[in-house]
Amino acid sequence: MKNIVIAAGYATRLGELTKNFPKPLLKIGKNTILGRMLDDIDQIPEIDEHIIITNHKFAGIFEDWKKDLHYSKPITIVDDGTETNETRLGAVCDLLFAMDKLHIDDDLLVVAADNLLFFSFSEFVKFAQEKGTSCIMCHEQPSIEKLQRTGVVELDAEMKVLGMEEKPQVPKSHWAVPPFYIYLKKDLDLVRHSVENGCGKDAPGNLAHYMVEHTTMHAWPMSAGRFDIGSLDTYYEACDLARTGKI
Repeated sequence: MKNIVIAAGYATRLGELTKNFPKPLLKIGKNTILGRMLDDIDQIPEIDEHIIITNHKFAGIFEDWKKDLHYSKPITIVDDGTETNETRLGAVCDLLFAMDKLHIDDDLLVVAADNLLFFSFSEFVKFAQEKGTSCIMCHEQPSIEKLQRTGVVELDAEMKVLGMEEKPQVPKSHWAVPPFYIYLKKDLDLVRHSVENGCGKDAPGNLAHYMVEHTTMHAWPMSAGRFDIGSLDTYYEACDLARTGKI
């Protein structure tokens, strides 16, 4: 299984902090946002490589960061060739770019690079193995307002995904979908042809939505929370939590 980290965005909402520096490599305490995630994923036996897809503006920074790492699995940096937020490929096209460039034909763990997690991805991988299907994550979200700004899934008693909507005005459930996915090798042909068949290019949830409509998928309910670093306020809050030893 390959771990593919989508890290090609420009994090414009963080202003000067990420104008010339990638958000995933910002420090939270003594580690980086991405480093905290890889510390966990690197320990999963099924993972045999970390693939980080970034843009041309930040690729050199990721290559320099990589030199000082000592993970047990190799790290490959993929440059998508873009240099501005206006010319970015979008998360789905970045995934397809990496798959094509590296000739990937393996199960995939696909993750966004701007979250702090309070659970292990090993639980997610085990769930996908037990179900034998591609999978998404989910968590209960009581706020209708927040559900209207994310992907929402309907599930049966076995956690099979019955349907998914992006940013629904009238959510059909309280199951929200964070940006973490497992796409099995048997479904990669669907992934490869998703955009040409109408899948949206930008948000990674677009691909999950497309896949739900074309193959059987299950949803793993997160066993603990996550901290989404999407703004300066949330970044500084995470730094404060690290200073007080709460994360």
